[in-house]
Amino acid sequence: MLDIKDIKKRKEYYNECFKKREYEVDLDNLINLYDKQNKIKQEQETLLALKNKGAKEFEFAKKRNAENLEELQANLRANTQKIAELTKEYNEALEEYNKIFLALPNIVVDDTPTGGKENNVVLKEFKEKPKFEFKPKTHIELCKQHNLIDYERAIKIAGEGNWIYNGLGAKLEWAILNFCINEHLTDGFEFKLLPHILKYDCGFGAGQFPKFAEEDFFIDKRFLPNNFLLPTAETALVNLHKNEILKEEELPKKYFAYTPCFRIEAGSNRPDEKGMIRGHQFNKVEMVEYTTPEDGERAWEELLCKAERIVQKLGLHYRLVKLAGGDYAHGMARTYDIEIYIPSMDRYTEVSSVSTALNYQARRTNTKYLKADGTKDYVYTLNASGIATSRIFPAILEQYQNEDGTITIPDVLVPYMGCKVLK
Repeated sequence: MLDIKDIKKRKEYYNECFKKREYEVDLDNLINLYDKQNKIKQEQETLLALKNKGAKEFEFAKKRNAENLEELQANLRANTQKIAELTKEYNEALEEYNKIFLALPNIVVDDTPTGGKENNVVLKEFKEKPKFEFKPKTHIELCKQHNLIDYERAIKIAGEGNWIYNGLGAKLEWAILNFCINEHLTDGFEFKLLPHILKYDCGFGAGQFPKFAEEDFFIDKRFLPNNFLLPTAETALVNLHKNEILKEEELPKKYFAYTPCFRIEAGSNRPDEKGMIRGHQFNKVEMVEYTTPEDGERAWEELLCKAERIVQKLGLHYRLVKLAGGDYAHGMARTYDIEIYIPSMDRYTEVSSVSTALNYQARRTNTKYLKADGTKDYVYTLNASGIATSRIFPAILEQYQNEDGTITIPDVLVPYMGCKVLK
């Protein structure tokens, strides 16, 4: 959530931010609606004061059986009617204002490229693209060959966009997750195991609702009205300190969580997106930091370094991409993506997003901290995936495959797997 008073002061700055995001909004209309509310509220307060004064006069005149009793009563009724009319007018203006204001995206940092994903900038690459002296197999073929994933039975019991990890496939998935968890524990992040069903206001606080509520799975309203399945651990982690005032010395707070993630998007019919690239449910490890505004840049560098290090230790070829404003998530002011290379697709796909929300999420969750001088301010929140396994898993299979059909296990996963090669 943004600051409407700041929008009024720096309207052109906000227009420039929204232009970079390719987000269209009439800020003049928004400001007029805000001013209209304030004007109506002032009129309400004035009339309410007159009504209260008139009520006292009426009661006093009634006891004395004064001659102007009917006049006082008529004035009282007129004020009551006018207040009711103003209340209706205020509520209508507020509804129209909130519809626009609460849907506003975050501002963007100054070096954000303008436009959509076509304007994303590749900052660097790690390792060279894998080259094969044989015809490489797709991860779907490798999964079937080694009985790692069962797509058919998953569809039978859960429908399209789902899969089942079998035997060594389940072991490999769990190895990746445990590797990530131990890396973050070593780095001093606090481990959280979160609920997988969240209240609506968690989606609002994270900046995902109301605009993107249709992308998530909501629970039947007969059981849990307005509750939904967690789409990413970030949604829960940035709400942990909702309506709290933290102490400055408590910051930064560093959390990470492993969760399954649930999203309506499913595998497309495109050949290059079959398998595990898109699905209704996938596993992810997510990092979140709460910081002071002054410490935000340090936290950004830390999360970016940690997210990259995970993929580097796995020995996978990837690229780091600075996103353009139109490709940002709604609540983010800056995002870099780590994109893994999938040889059979001959393209890159995101496995981690490193983002800062500045104080956008903190305003929506009312999360503040107490400064040493006794004043209060909103915290900054930052997040990074560390990592989405449904894309790392196929990347490992395809980048580490051998001519004889075996798959070499990355060195860092060998202790979890108990073997160096999948045969």
